[in-house]
Amino acid sequence: MSSPTGSPAEPGPEPEPEPDPEPGPERGPEPQTAALARHLGVFDAVVIGLGAMLGAGIFAALAPAAEAAGSALLPGLALAAVAAYCNATSSARLAARYPASGGTYVYGRERLGEFWGYLAGWSFVVGKTASCAAMALTVGSYAWPAHAHAVAVAAVVALTAVNYTGVQKAAWLTRAIVAVVLVVLVAVVVLCLAGGTAAAGRLDVGADASVNGVLRSAGLLFFAFAGYARIATLGEEVRDPSRTIPRAIPLALGITLVVYAAVAVSVLTVLGPHRLAHTAAPLAEAVRAAGAPGFAPVVRVGAAVAALGSLLALILGVSRTTLAMARDRHLPHALAAVHPRFRVPHRAELAVGAVVAVLAATADVRGAIGFSSFGVLLYYAIANASAWTLTRAESRPPRPIPLIGGVLCLALAFSLPLASVVWGGAVLLLGCAAYTVRGSVSGSVS
Repeated sequence: MSSPTGSPAEPGPEPEPEPDPEPGPERGPEPQTAALARHLGVFDAVVIGLGAMLGAGIFAALAPAAEAAGSALLPGLALAAVAAYCNATSSARLAARYPASGGTYVYGRERLGEFWGYLAGWSFVVGKTASCAAMALTVGSYAWPAHAHAVAVAAVVALTAVNYTGVQKAAWLTRAIVAVVLVVLVAVVVLCLAGGTAAAGRLDVGADASVNGVLRSAGLLFFAFAGYARIATLGEEVRDPSRTIPRAIPLALGITLVVYAAVAVSVLTVLGPHRLAHTAAPLAEAVRAAGAPGFAPVVRVGAAVAALGSLLALILGVSRTTLAMARDRHLPHALAAVHPRFRVPHRAELAVGAVVAVLAATADVRGAIGFSSFGVLLYYAIANASAWTLTRAESRPPRPIPLIGGVLCLALAFSLPLASVVWGGAVLLLGCAAYTVRGSVSGSVS
């Protein structure tokens, strides 16, 4: 496949991240920081987004979301979808304008200033690293529960190796994973709706519903939608990004929303919200209740494969944001190296894989969904604020979209469980402190 040049189609700022204006003494030669190779078309970009979104979230997030929302689970899912749509639209317009690795780290820096870009990047890397560990442990708990940590570490090592050898191989593996997961989810929907135990009355919203419950469930369910960020963070590896990214993001999100809505409705009609809230494996429990217990092991395999898909896409996204931050020396500059043969940020990928492997081997990450959602919602709040600054000539989204998206991101973030908000806020403050110290040492704080 031929690779076009990396320049954007429309005039404007250069797509590559700009170096710090002050050439501090630490800035030496910059070996191996060339641009990444552009291999991905619309189909591959959509598949990578689906691999991230159609992951373990739909297998795991429904139960805690039902516990938070009660009978108002579907309104919570709808609210999460609205937030995801606004965020995806803002991200797509920005990614077409700045088709470089890093996603909102780049957009925030270019549109709002260096600090806001750094804050977005910090929120993303920290939150999604926790998500990587959670997905790895999900693989282990479904594939071999007695040795979940060992399986989790093995999964991280294997997928880091796949990513290391090139993004095209990762895209091919993601295609296979997405195909398996879609088949399993479609089978779950058919078995639940055709099993004879489904009752439409279980979809009714009752007196247990509350505004706070809907907000909290939407914040938890947002975790399952956030994978479209992977398309934006791969902006430097997408062919014709000004056309490909705005097409790929809404396509991936739309497919995911249809699948999630069908799964949620079918599971609710079989289990009801209260039984759903108290099951550890809601989809497997739903097919048992629908009269197909023999299919439950297949659902477990599907969940493990889905978690592998999410983990693969997460490692891709986190390593690309790490690359972008390392280029600007917000992270060690050695991580900005690009492999001369595979054209991937190999040091960033190895570093992310090592950290995730340690977490997967040692940590209890039951609260990782809430912690990750807090960081990622703040990340998208900055994305929406960045999109607000686009001009009409820069293909800005309709004004209500970034406004609604930003407000929803903040509302959902601070409606999450208290522990998630407290820990998320503490890590955010730690990142701000690190930024201040770095600026003081380099003399670049204005």
